[in-house]
Amino acid sequence: MATDPRRAVEAVWRIESAKIVAALARLVGDVGLAEELAQDTFVIALEQWPERGVPEHPGSWLMATAKHRAIDLLRRQRTYRDKLDEVGRATPQAEDRDLAAELDDYVGDDLLRLIFTTCHPVLSAQARVALTLRLLGGLGTDEIARAFLVPEATVGQRILRAKRTLAEKRVPIELPLPGEAAQRLASVLEVVYLIFNEGYAATAGDDWTRPALCEEALRLGRVLAALAPQEPEVHGLVALMELQASRIPARTDPDGAPVLLQDQDRRRWDRLLIRRGLDALARAGGTLGPYVLQAEIAACHARAATAAQTDWDRIATLYDVLAYVWPSPVVELNRAVAVAHARGPEQGLRIVDALSLPGYALLPAVRGDLLARLGRAAEARAEFTRAAALTRNARERDLFQARADALA
Repeated sequence: MATDPRRAVEAVWRIESAKIVAALARLVGDVGLAEELAQDTFVIALEQWPERGVPEHPGSWLMATAKHRAIDLLRRQRTYRDKLDEVGRATPQAEDRDLAAELDDYVGDDLLRLIFTTCHPVLSAQARVALTLRLLGGLGTDEIARAFLVPEATVGQRILRAKRTLAEKRVPIELPLPGEAAQRLASVLEVVYLIFNEGYAATAGDDWTRPALCEEALRLGRVLAALAPQEPEVHGLVALMELQASRIPARTDPDGAPVLLQDQDRRRWDRLLIRRGLDALARAGGTLGPYVLQAEIAACHARAATAAQTDWDRIATLYDVLAYVWPSPVVELNRAVAVAHARGPEQGLRIVDALSLPGYALLPAVRGDLLARLGRAAEARAEFTRAAALTRNARERDLFQARADALA
């Protein structure tokens, strides 16, 4: 853990904030209020930890402090309602309950409940994703904006409106009934995978990966699979995340620098996660949903003993199908990489040159790689330099700049 108290607060907050917001949301019944209470706790930690030292169990300290603030708030509200009753003004009767005991007696999954709440149909798809990433992924508005290639102010407004809508519509903080769950499942899966992706390749900061986010997304995915075992796409998503997570130990060198897929020491891949991923893929039953197809692609990499043994023909074919059932510029970019390996860099470059992804660093990075393989060093160097200027991740920037320098 960081020795500087402020950095320690930020580091622990990054890991624990989602659980704290989820627990508070269940208690106070309002995600906006829950986030405000959680933020108050963050400020208290910033004030107290530098003076009193970092607690022995900092995550527990944050949760306990947040709960105390929520209980104080609810007791003040109850007292206020009691006072109104005394003077004869009609108010809804507060439920007589022991708030502290209610918190301690809780059985269930606060995070999952909050995900289904933030993915409620009253919100737009964009708002659902932004709010869930904010509350459960612990991402700042700048990181979400980067992930979705939209201005930060736009993300801020989406989150603000989403919280306001949930409050105005009185959306309960609860798991949906079985008949309603399927309607929200696609959005939930998207959000869980976005959280995983932020952990797998961080959009900003000094670290290329954030394994804690991957672990949280995996945990949520496994819980979803247990709740909806009949849904192939749930198993597909879990398989995809398990297989990709298996590579995390090999994705960075001892100094934290990125190690690209073709250069990774596959002995460092987590075999347990690979086996779990392949088992989950088998449970998906060979359907052609987006997550199952991506899991099939990840399985091709997992089954290859070396980079040279990768079945790029099959991967390119799977991307062809994926681009048909789930078209997007990012899928096309990934398809270009697969096609370049299977059919030559010229064909991959033709796909890339037809794409428009303003501000997306991986587009010039892929183009630079293909140009380098075609011997067009000067153009490739310019593309890697452009990619380095676009990314906000320090490790990724160093990687792109090193590729550019190597072509000088």
